[in-house]
Amino acid sequence: MTDLLVALYQVTGADAYRGKIEARGITVRRAMPYERRIVIGWVADNFGASWSDECATAFGHQPIGCYLAVKADQIVGFSCLDTTFKNFIGPIGVAGGYRQSGVGGALLQVCLKEMAMAGYAYAIIGDAGEPDFFRKVAGASIIDASTPGPYPPRLKHDLG
Repeated sequence: MTDLLVALYQVTGADAYRGKIEARGITVRRAMPYERRIVIGWVADNFGASWSDECATAFGHQPIGCYLAVKADQIVGFSCLDTTFKNFIGPIGVAGGYRQSGVGGALLQVCLKEMAMAGYAYAIIGDAGEPDFFRKVAGASIIDASTPGPYPPRLKHDLG
């Protein structure tokens, strides 16, 4: 997979995406410190240990770099920023029943807006699994020769 680049000064869709999902009773907000265990557990259950480890890193920032999409009192999606590397967005994940509903777009747009407000001109989406989604929602473009990018080979867990 490849890394993508987003020009933050061209991103303007946060309010439109939020409005679309709020009409369905879903809100996007920053995670709170006392939700750490619940959020990390939800991410692990739905997306695996690697993403939950990155999400845990987001809780170490002040302010917290994890956003949640919530319906009633249930998580339906999450997004993180500045976890593996500064100026990177991700991971982003949406529960199965809420995909293709604008939740992922709203989460992405909130992270992009936060980064723009922090003074960044560009954001990087690392190791993008769904490049078409990022192109459509944020105008992301491929960073040439970014595979494998800054990621070292993953460690193997061998107890043998």
